[in-house]
Amino acid sequence: MTGEAVAGRGGRIRAAAGGRRLQAIALMCAATVFFAALDTSAKSLSGILPAVEIVWARYVAAAVFGVLAVRPLRNPGVLRSNRPMLQIVRSLLLLASTTCNFLALRRLQLAETSTINFLTPLFVVALAGPLLGEWPDGGRLVAVAIGFLGVVVATGPGAGAFQPVVFVAIAGVGCNAGYAIATRMLARSDAAGTTLAWTSLAGVAVLTPLLPFVWADPPDLETQAIMVAMGVFASLGHWLLILAHERAPASVLSPFGYTQLLWMIVAGLLAFGDRPSGAVLLGAGIVVGCGLYLIWRERAARAR
Repeated sequence: MTGEAVAGRGGRIRAAAGGRRLQAIALMCAATVFFAALDTSAKSLSGILPAVEIVWARYVAAAVFGVLAVRPLRNPGVLRSNRPMLQIVRSLLLLASTTCNFLALRRLQLAETSTINFLTPLFVVALAGPLLGEWPDGGRLVAVAIGFLGVVVATGPGAGAFQPVVFVAIAGVGCNAGYAIATRMLARSDAAGTTLAWTSLAGVAVLTPLLPFVWADPPDLETQAIMVAMGVFASLGHWLLILAHERAPASVLSPFGYTQLLWMIVAGLLAFGDRPSGAVLLGAGIVVGCGLYLIWRERAARAR
């Protein structure tokens, strides 16, 4: 093969890789829109239905949507996982994270819960040591500490009376970080459709036995429509997230996850009239800045 042919082939490979990264970024940004819509829908139902019922509705609608998407009757192998225990753990972590987040949304603004959720990359750094053997250095530990300070600024007395439900939201972030690590591990062994199907079905299996103890009838068709929409938003968001991670590494995609804060602020303003205070915006800026610093450190380490 001539030098020109090798160079041309290399150029095509680089162009294809660049195209896949652009696709992944677009998928990631689209996923954040659906996740913002999911949280907005859940908050709108928080004063109408019990939290368990809201989470169950999100999972039932997501399960129906997921089954239609993966078509298990035509492709029975789609439900077969190469790492079933990891799939179960991942699904339970997401269920716990979703429940904590929905409970927090009852009391906090969308911008506040979004700020707390952006602690997830910092939790991933903290958990990567014991779970993956990737122990953080001093700079990363400082970034984690400063990120927690950002949450204190956003939710502390400077932003109004401190609410204990913040700790529930932080617990959900810890579960979400474990879910993110499990998702990264499963991307190497299971197809996107397999992971999507397991995620929704596990939530239905766990929550359905609890319904007789908490059930409240949805008062109108609008409430029922929102319950269905939550499942659609969740399924589309997670599907796009999985597809994005199949096309590009997390270090490329992570910065674009922060666009969700913008959508949460807009949704909170339009749907509930919430105007984030200066303290919330400052705290969000601190948390986002720490997350971006960690991403930069990871890229620099890989380059070296």
